[in-house]
Amino acid sequence: MRTNRERGGAFGAAAIGVGALGVGELIAASRGDSLIDAIGRVMADTAPVPVVETTVALSGKHDKAVTRLGVGVGAVAAAVGLAALSDQARTPAVAAFGAAAAALGLRRPTRSPATVAGAAAAAGVLGLGLRSSPHGLFGALLWAGGGAGLLAGARALIHDYDRRQRDAIRRVGPLGGISMVPQDGLEDEPGLSSLITANRSFYVADVNLSPPRIDPTRWRLSVTGKVAHPLRLSLAELAADAVEFDAVMVCVHNRPGERRASNGRWYGVPLAKLLEHAIPETGATRLVTRAVDGYTISLPVEPLRSGAWPGYLVIGVNGEPLAAEHGFPARVFVPGLYGQYTGAKWLAELELTDDSHVDYWWKRGWPTDPIWVTPQARIDVATPGRAAASVAGVAWAPPHGVESVELRIDGGDWRPVDLGTELDSAAWRRWRTTVDLPAGEHTIQARAISRSGEVQDGTPRSPFPSGPTGFHTVTIKI
Repeated sequence: MRTNRERGGAFGAAAIGVGALGVGELIAASRGDSLIDAIGRVMADTAPVPVVETTVALSGKHDKAVTRLGVGVGAVAAAVGLAALSDQARTPAVAAFGAAAAALGLRRPTRSPATVAGAAAAAGVLGLGLRSSPHGLFGALLWAGGGAGLLAGARALIHDYDRRQRDAIRRVGPLGGISMVPQDGLEDEPGLSSLITANRSFYVADVNLSPPRIDPTRWRLSVTGKVAHPLRLSLAELAADAVEFDAVMVCVHNRPGERRASNGRWYGVPLAKLLEHAIPETGATRLVTRAVDGYTISLPVEPLRSGAWPGYLVIGVNGEPLAAEHGFPARVFVPGLYGQYTGAKWLAELELTDDSHVDYWWKRGWPTDPIWVTPQARIDVATPGRAAASVAGVAWAPPHGVESVELRIDGGDWRPVDLGTELDSAAWRRWRTTVDLPAGEHTIQARAISRSGEVQDGTPRSPFPSGPTGFHTVTIKI
């Protein structure tokens, strides 16, 4: 029996792991898929909620990159662990490892033969590499360098597929449009968030590490289930009934002061109109929004049908089709609900069903009832001067709208600020003020109050399971 030293040691095994992962990723990428992303999706689907919440909190907008890094580290660690096994135990262990990875390609409704082939090839390379072992440091570096090169090549192939998807989306052409740039009277405030968030600056949050690629010429939205008139609609047919509306979309993980919120001019079909055409049958209590990869979120039918909840089947934002990462070709959006609960991106189907349906997030321990966005104010600018500070930011309280925004200094009394003109009650509202301050260090807090009378809750609370609360607090020195 060979020792670990004879096999090249832990470093050699790690290098073999990189090489095997590179082979598997390149084969999957030949069809635009990713073995790493398939494993990462499973991690997102199965990891305990505290692990997911901690990852989101620590990594912020880099959560996808962190997940991919975790997959890579896990693959290398697995190679080192397999190298430590005896020759007799290692072969079935490698086979089981490869079979588990290959099963990921069959797990999704979109099925990926390339991912299955990549997983099988990675397992084969891993087994052969551990059996022969790299010869010394130079051999290990060759394995690691070769694997890194293959991973870079795979990423280049995936980027090319992504470019083709962007080109296909651009060929769809404008969807809606901003005929006149909206203004609220606060355009001269440097550092203040835009009244309408640019498409390239919209926050991204979902469980997919990469968006599915969808051919807009072949895509159709199906409206099925407990309906008298099933529908099958193209983008052009949806656009014929679409309207524009202004609204802020907020992620359930958006803690006070964070940037997981964006304000847009959306273009979509009112869900009440779609339901009017489909005619829900008796017993249709849930509207299941289903993505092309099988991910589902459901909403109660009655408030959508009556218009009590102003929901939309969105196909564009700010005059353009939805970007791939934002749900092209369609997503559901109910202003006032957190993004996690407002519906799936990359829609394939709207199914009307009864209360027996179980959502993705329900299985993860989140509440079954949708969570509504609470009033929140964010400080974008706090510029100290000689004896004063200029403070500005944005606030939201959809769907009722922002009635007022207040500041307090060093825990004192709350004082009102000046508000910009409101675009819509579902949109965010910009604000600013100047406060006189003595020399020294000061803390500034902001809160929003909605037209319904709800005052922003200042008690800090983590996002799970009911959404975050607390005041955004900044410190300045005069």
